[in-house]
Amino acid sequence: MSDLIVIGYENSESVHQAYEEVQRLRRDFVVDLRGLAGVDVDVDADGKTHIHTPQRIIARTAATGAIFGLVLGLLFLVPGMALLGGAIGALMGTFTKSGIDTEFRDRVEHLLEPGHSAVVIMASKVTEDKCATAMQPFGGTVLKTSLSDSDEKELAQELAGRG
Repeated sequence: MSDLIVIGYENSESVHQAYEEVQRLRRDFVVDLRGLAGVDVDVDADGKTHIHTPQRIIARTAATGAIFGLVLGLLFLVPGMALLGGAIGALMGTFTKSGIDTEFRDRVEHLLEPGHSAVVIMASKVTEDKCATAMQPFGGTVLKTSLSDSDEKELAQELAGRG
């Protein structure tokens, strides 16, 4: 099972610091990462919302990287997700069963208004008390859901079958 944690901030400086802290927590075995990304949300002159990942996206393996990339794409509706074409419907069904449903995505969207940023963590293990204590200085709003091992396996199979 993986925990999907989105911590929203009002500025990108907090995201950079929180992102670095999560990496330190990984090195200290407080968090067993499957994926990590920092995201910034802004609006261009035409009023279109854009999602940027200024920090390097980290994933443990290629398979979990693909799943994490899909999670990011579906959470933030990244334009590159259109490459998956018809796979989106099937994958959305898996997400809905797993807790990454419309309600969770709506909460993420509300959290990340233009000008805001977030750290997105996908972890197979989190020592919650140590992680919470380490992340507390950065503040932020935390959203969390889970993705079961069977759902991750199903997503990997869907990706392999349609990749």
